[in-house]
Amino acid sequence: MEKTTRTDHHANTVQAHGSTEAAAPAKKTTKRSMLCFVLFVLLGFSLGCSEFVVIGIEPELAENYRCSIARIGELISLFALAYAIATPLLSIFTGSFRRSTILVAYLAIFVVSNFVSATAPTYEVLLISRIVMGAVSGPLLAVATTYVPDLLGAHRSSIGISIIYAAFSIALVLATSAGRFIVEYLTWQVAMDAAFVFALVSAVLLTIFVPHEASPHKEGSAQKHSALASLREQVVLFKEPPIIFGVLLFTFGVGAVYTFYGYVAPYLETYLGFPPAQSGLILLVFGIICIVSDLISGVVDVRAGMKPIPAMLFALALALFALWLCKTNSALALVPIFLIALLMYSFSISCITMFMGVARKRHPRALVLAASIEPTSFNIGIAFGTLVGGLVVTHTGLGEVGLVGGILGVLSCICAAIARRFWQRMQDSSPDRS
Repeated sequence: MEKTTRTDHHANTVQAHGSTEAAAPAKKTTKRSMLCFVLFVLLGFSLGCSEFVVIGIEPELAENYRCSIARIGELISLFALAYAIATPLLSIFTGSFRRSTILVAYLAIFVVSNFVSATAPTYEVLLISRIVMGAVSGPLLAVATTYVPDLLGAHRSSIGISIIYAAFSIALVLATSAGRFIVEYLTWQVAMDAAFVFALVSAVLLTIFVPHEASPHKEGSAQKHSALASLREQVVLFKEPPIIFGVLLFTFGVGAVYTFYGYVAPYLETYLGFPPAQSGLILLVFGIICIVSDLISGVVDVRAGMKPIPAMLFALALALFALWLCKTNSALALVPIFLIALLMYSFSISCITMFMGVARKRHPRALVLAASIEPTSFNIGIAFGTLVGGLVVTHTGLGEVGLVGGILGVLSCICAAIARRFWQRMQDSSPDRS
């Protein structure tokens, strides 16, 4: 669920490093190029649906596979963990391969894993397919964005990449809410089948229409520059305090949300008593507010950077505590639930700016790795929060997820304050090395 403004930083980074692409004159977009771009947008939507469809059908999956809600939560947490681990590693080690080859390979794995998920006879098979799917989803999305400057021209690459990420975010809205509507009127299997169909259609069309003669990244680009850097030159980025505490910020902040959101369907229906159709509508509104949260994140970054982030995370913690205090009062609980949605992504863009800024100032050859920190950290947070939420649901019940999430929110607030302080010191003491 990645953010629009990050693409502006991508464009600025490329320009700052003398990209030949950035300096090139605007190219005319052909009908074929626009078609390929639309297919990449469809791919972004498909990737989001595949990741989040499980959230909307957790109770039905638990019943079908005869396991606990906490075990179904592992389908989310281990997907996210695989995403978090594989994205930076594959970005580093496949940087010298031809894009079209990598794209087709990732698409094939993505489609097969979706098919196995939709037809899995046992929970164990479903879990393995989800892990494999998570491992290729992040790198696949990253490869897709590298085509955008070629398809739309460098002058429109930022908006193009942002549209692909927006499609991924919109999938969060539709996959979870549609899942509840589908199980009310059809079966949970239809939701899984739909995710597979989206994956298959987007993969087949991309394989047919995307140019296979595409060359590796141009020498002048920041991505090529970083891919050629040694592993040691890149991972040293993680020694910087703003990076360390920024990752912890996401681990606890996103973890706080997913302690609740990872089990949102049973929380709404089993604990608060909403029927599936109403919970689907609530999830739809929740997702729309999440998109607003994306927009707020960009505004916050432009106007204030990291300065308000600790306060915003503290507000998130208070919303989770309020959810806990509402107990089973379903009408009252909707207020903190929607407030959680409003704050869910509000801190992301400011953190992306900080991550990229640290790389430019201290480790300019790690720019691509820096760009992968936010989605990686976000998915670490999803994995951590879903795991913690599963333990809470198993041992104390659904009613306590707000309390535990609030505690994690306070920890994220502390990490944000420390990260902000180190980042401010770095800004005051060292100029860019780009």
